[in-house]
Amino acid sequence: QVSIDEYGGGSVQAGGSLTLSCVMTGPEANDSRYCVAWFRQAPGGEREGVAAVYYGSNFPYYADDVKGRFSISRDGAKLTVSLQMNDLKAADTATYSCAAGGFGWWPGWVLTPKAYKFWGQGIQVTVSS
Repeated sequence: QVSIDEYGGGSVQAGGSLTLSCVMTGPEANDSRYCVAWFRQAPGGEREGVAAVYYGSNFPYYADDVKGRFSISRDGAKLTVSLQMNDLKAADTATYSCAAGGFGWWPGWVLTPKAYKFWGQGIQVTVSS
């Protein structure tokens, strides 16, 4: 079981930066077999995967539209996965959710919601143009 708390959302102008933090607790929070990911959902849109990290190796995977702008990393000592978001665009406006307990590390799966067992409540990110 993993409980998730998310921090760091807010409002920023286009071109700005934000860092989201996913703090995990529970008996499986430090399981190196898992993947941890960030998803987002804009109003009226579907949930989409943004970035994932393989917890044991800190190896990242990104959706195409955030490559070069977003960076995901994990801090095993703090049981935290961070998403550094740079050069934000209005299209990045969404509710961002952290998901943990993911198994399977291959394209087409690692950023699909059904790959993950545990979810945070979500945090709002608003980018104004």
